Amino acid sequence: MRRALLSVSDKSGIVEFGTVLITRGWELVSTGGTARTLREAGLEVLSVSDVTGHPEMMDGRVKTLHPAIHAGLLARRDRQDDLEALSEQGYKPIDLVAVNLYPFQETIKREDISLLDAMEQVDIGGPTMVRAAAKSHDSVCVVIDPSDYNQVLEILDKPEAVPFRRKLAAKAFRHVSDYDAAIARYLGNEDAPPESMPEHLTSSLVRIQALRYGENPDQDAAFYGFGSSDGLAGLKQHHGKDLSYNNLLDLDGALLCLAPFAETQRAAVCIIKHTTPCGLAVDDSLAKAYQKALATDPVSAFGSVISVSHPVDLETAKVMSELFIECIVAPDFTAEAIGILTQKKNLRLLSYPGEGSEQFLLSYGGGPEARLLRSVYGGMLAQTPPVVPCYDQDNPEWEVVSERQPSDQEQDDLSFAWAGIFGVKSNAILLARRGAALGIGAGQMSRVDSSKIAVRKAEEGGHDLAGAVLASDAFFPFRDAIDAAADAGIQAVIQPGGSIRDDEVLAAANEHGMAMVFTGRRLFRH
Repeated sequence: MRRALLSVSDKSGIVEFGTVLITRGWELVSTGGTARTLREAGLEVLSVSDVTGHPEMMDGRVKTLHPAIHAGLLARRDRQDDLEALSEQGYKPIDLVAVNLYPFQETIKREDISLLDAMEQVDIGGPTMVRAAAKSHDSVCVVIDPSDYNQVLEILDKPEAVPFRRKLAAKAFRHVSDYDAAIARYLGNEDAPPESMPEHLTSSLVRIQALRYGENPDQDAAFYGFGSSDGLAGLKQHHGKDLSYNNLLDLDGALLCLAPFAETQRAAVCIIKHTTPCGLAVDDSLAKAYQKALATDPVSAFGSVISVSHPVDLETAKVMSELFIECIVAPDFTAEAIGILTQKKNLRLLSYPGEGSEQFLLSYGGGPEARLLRSVYGGMLAQTPPVVPCYDQDNPEWEVVSERQPSDQEQDDLSFAWAGIFGVKSNAILLARRGAALGIGAGQMSRVDSSKIAVRKAEEGGHDLAGAVLASDAFFPFRDAIDAAADAGIQAVIQPGGSIRDDEVLAAANEHGMAMVFTGRRLFRH
């Protein structure tokens, strides 16, 4: 009779799993709460203390740390001396271990958790059994994930069980490694958003999706995540081809660009090309917001990725269907909108979590590690996530430094432009009026070049810049960009300030009768 040891903190599926094992002639050994759950379901279970001849002690701290358990797991089935040593002690082999560990990661998420309580959730016996079973995977099956139960039962007695056990062993070792890393981070106080970067930065990434290729067809690529539903991993695809590497980069930019508009009642639309917005607008109607955003730069919008803050309805779907779009990401789609948009077989339709969507967007970019990671040749850069500059909120830290105060309409436009420039690649300039971007200059080596591009884009789109506002993601090093903006009709400017030539820049604004606001905060996006 083969023997299985079941000891799980997550009881989902364990009764069904144990039931099938018993029907196939297996003997079940279990501990504490798991044994109680199985017995309450009517299953015959042998207690670990019956196997070890030793009672559980210290509130269950010591129960499976015994030679009867570990000899049963580590005995090499092809070594007669191992089997004889096992028999001499009256022990039996253990052929399957189903273990998931104490919920340490979940416990430390509680704000009121003490160090003592956290340490009580550090599993000792569980990881030891998992490692022993994984080491002996040539003859022992180790299961740490309830979602694997059905496949285990399907393959357990088939020839393909041997490579499958190796796959499960690899998963088990990764699981224990992640568990230990979480404990190390907690004890090193690395879980909280850091004041400074820790000496050791440990992250375990799980492949979410293999991609056809990378930025170019001659590059291999895959999408990896932290094993949670944060960020892009939380998106649900409803229609269209598989996402590409470039799609995912653009979706990341689209959601980042949308984040500042998470809490406004108005509908927001961001149109993204090559990770930076080429169109951005807000309006009471989602369809109108889309049309205003498209008007920013309709040529660049061809083949774009679009993010929206409100569910896509029939009216919006109709106007969107007139343009070639790669992806649309929204909190939801109405049935009528789905009917229109799915007529384009390659259009990817995705949704981010609708319930709590505001929080999803506001926290976008932070991730479970509370750090943003970026690879460079020979290493990795890490930083804390940016604080989202929210539209439609008072900003007491802003300072009007010009002689002229901005009007109420200019103030709203400045707030919109500052929120919008958050998602634009540096050097970034954004021109706006009445809830719509009119021209965007991004990614230039010179800030004055970005300003010229923004003005040219606006003129090509047929937009009159008289009375518009300008946002800059960093200070102006010279007055030339202000002079050029005034010549184009710009009436108000918002920027961080902090240049050694702020006085010259401010003097230029005053000469032109422009309002100027300093935010005291830079919004670089490299």
